[in-house]
Order: sequence, then structure tokens, then C-alpha cells
Amino acid sequence: MKVDGGIGWDLKRAGAQARELEEMGYSGIQSAETGHDPFLPLAFAAQETKKVDLITGIAVAFARTPMVLAHIGHDLNATSEGRFVLGVGSQIRAHITKRFSMPWSSPAARMREFILAMRAIWATWHEGEPLQFTGRFYTHTLMTPFFTPTNREFGAPRVFLAAVGPLMTEAAGEVADGIIVHAFTTEKYLRETTLPALERGFAKARAAGVDKSLANFEISYPCFVVTGRDEQEMQAAKQATRQQIAFYGSTPAYKPVLDSVGAGELQGDLNAMSKQGRWVDMAELIDEDLMGQFAVVEEPNRIAATIKSRFGDVVDRTSAAYAQLPADVRTSIVRELTAA
Repeated sequence: MKVDGGIGWDLKRAGAQARELEEMGYSGIQSAETGHDPFLPLAFAAQETKKVDLITGIAVAFARTPMVLAHIGHDLNATSEGRFVLGVGSQIRAHITKRFSMPWSSPAARMREFILAMRAIWATWHEGEPLQFTGRFYTHTLMTPFFTPTNREFGAPRVFLAAVGPLMTEAAGEVADGIIVHAFTTEKYLRETTLPALERGFAKARAAGVDKSLANFEISYPCFVVTGRDEQEMQAAKQATRQQIAFYGSTPAYKPVLDSVGAGELQGDLNAMSKQGRWVDMAELIDEDLMGQFAVVEEPNRIAATIKSRFGDVVDRTSAAYAQLPADVRTSIVRELTAA
């Protein structure tokens, strides 16, 4: 199993952080789009590393156009010599329309077309195909030599798509190279909802002449991990994880995940409490059993074995968080996870 670690937004430290993670045995470096740009830290990381994948986890696709992301993806893949993975996600309507002032409609269909549009652009640059992409949401029909990248030896980047619902997951299976599963996912939902949706996407790709299956596709799952070196640290980790589960569970779109473990009735209560600003109280609704459905709850020396036993036959890479542990303990976990 591959293991990814995250770096922060501080550009003065991003390269050194990435180098340290590579030396610890991590397989990939992730940069998220929250309060800062997700791409710039990876440009610095590319200069200080040699082997690790460099991944946006995630960049908001609908805040940009396919052409914009095609250029950024190409440039980071070229500067990292083929190690960049463009991880994209849709975000939600309110953020796209009110924060980014961009259009929103039919997110799964729009995302499918967005990725296909990028692939058409890359095919023009790398394979000399005429740019003639005309879709329902995006149209790209103009490309001249002046705007075509010349450093093309490393090709186009891989694309991972973040997905929760069946439609977006199916789109990932059809047009992406991997899926970034949401941390708010149970093992039951992963096996009974996510995998069948991916298979439907693979079938669509194969019908269009593209060889797609789990064998040439990556599943990335940043599962919750609850751990600690003593009881105090363990209890603090449990409380923090309950808080996260409650926060995600308050989102109506995530109710099917709660349904997968018979806890769907909690969604309405969590949503109502979130609107009342009762964020701390919400965590009290997440009991030990429910937390165990979403998280790996183990002592540090058992984390890797439990992740492998629960998800090793399905998940290709993980970015589980246990940053509070000392570096030597994290290194041991990473090495155990990545061992054959």
C-alpha cells in the first residue's frame, strides 16, 4: 500500500517538508486547497524530491476551466519529471457559486466532461491531435503553436477524482486514473457502494475502447486513525475524530454513508445542531461503535496491520493522519504499510 503525507502552505518550508517525508519512506506528497493555493507548494516539493508522487488532494476543478488546469497539470508534471497527480474535486454548489462566482450544474456530468476536455487538450499538445472538443459545458477548439507547451517529454499527468456519491464515483471509474475516497466513508460503503459504481464506470470506458479496471486504477482512502501513546492522547484523538465525523455527518449529501451502517437517522439531528452552532455537542452523538465504523482505532504499533487487514485488498494508497506521533513511530508505520 502506498502512503501519502501532507505538506503545508508555507512556501519557505514546503521543499524541506517534502524532502523529509520522502526520506521517511512516504510514497506521495499531498497539498490541499483550503486557505491557500494547492499547486505552489508542490512546485517547491518537486525541486527537493526525486521519487515521491506529488498530488493535489484536492484542487477545486469547477473554480477553474479545463484549459487552466491542463496548463498547471502539464507544468507540474514536467517539472517533477512525470510524478504529478492532478487530484480534483467538485466542492459544493454554495462554494462554487458564492465563493468562486463560477457556474454549477449537474456536477457528475460536468466533472466527466471537464476531465475529458483536459484529456483532449493534452492529446493536442502531446499527440498532435486537432483540438476539437465541443461539449455540453465546455468548448475548446483553438490551440496555436504559441500557446502549446514545448517541454513535452513527460506527457500528461494522471488525474484522480474525489467522489462520494455513486454518480461522481462512476465518472471517476470512467474517465479518471484513480479515485480519492472521502475520509467520511465506512468499509461497508466502500465495498457495497463505491466499488460497484467504479465497475459501472469501467464498463463505460471499455465500451468506448479504453482498457479500465481495478488493475490499472488507484483507490486512495484517507481513513480516520485514532491513536495515542497513552490514554490521554488516545482520548484526545477520539474526541477530535468524533468531532470530524459529526461535522461531515451533518451534510445531507453524506447521509447514504451513515445509512450504510444503520445510522442514517443521525443525519437530521447533526444537521439541525450544526445550524444552531452546536459543533461541540454534535460529537456526543458519535458513540464508540459508530466511530469504529469510520476509523481505525488502535495503538501505534497496530495501526499498519489493522489498515492492511481491513482495506488491503481494496485500497492502493492511504493518507491516514497520525501526525501527532513522533517521527520514528510514523516512519515505522509507513514502512510497514508500504512493505510488500
